[in-house]
Amino acid sequence: MKWLNKLERRYGRYAVKNLMLYIIGLNALIFVWVQIDPAAYHLLVLHPSLVLRGELWRLVTFIFIPPTFSPLWLIFTLYFYYLVGSGLEQAWGSFKFNVYYLVGMIATILAAFITGHGATGVYLNLSLFFAFATLYPDFQVLLFFILPVKVKYLAWLNAAFLGYTLLFSPWPLKVAALASVLNYFIFFGEDIFRQVKLKNQVWRNRRRFFAEVNKARRNRK
Repeated sequence: MKWLNKLERRYGRYAVKNLMLYIIGLNALIFVWVQIDPAAYHLLVLHPSLVLRGELWRLVTFIFIPPTFSPLWLIFTLYFYYLVGSGLEQAWGSFKFNVYYLVGMIATILAAFITGHGATGVYLNLSLFFAFATLYPDFQVLLFFILPVKVKYLAWLNAAFLGYTLLFSPWPLKVAALASVLNYFIFFGEDIFRQVKLKNQVWRNRRRFFAEVNKARRNRK
């Protein structure tokens, strides 16, 4: 991704380091705030109509809404978010991770304005997991802090969830789900295409090889 390397050389010094740490920290604070005042949740969701009325903070605050309001699940989820985010930042560097997250935010905002429906950062964080599973497919996590599972299997499970959303959910959710993985395909699309092309070439070579072998056997007879 030459264009991204050029951007990093010019603007890399502006990257926010440990971005995921700030995000999960604000998730935790919002969780506490909503427990005190449940109405706070509705002040943070990305609602396009309210943004157009001047509530511009919603363009950012939606990423700080906790994915769950169950204390136990929140601890597990935020720990997992930090694991994924720090892993991606370690692999790419702060600037590229910032760009990945920013592209996901922009795509989520565009999807919300296209559909006119509210949005949170749930699907956006799902795209982080897909990126992590692509880079570290054999990394093991302790599911429920007990059961060791490789992230590639969890990625397939999340892909099934995404596929179910695309097939059976209302169209605003379909648009949101598609938008959430836009950053993934921007970053990994070229590699995926190259791998598919390589596998297709291998398959053709194997078919040609066995065809030649069978032809040689027939000629001997």
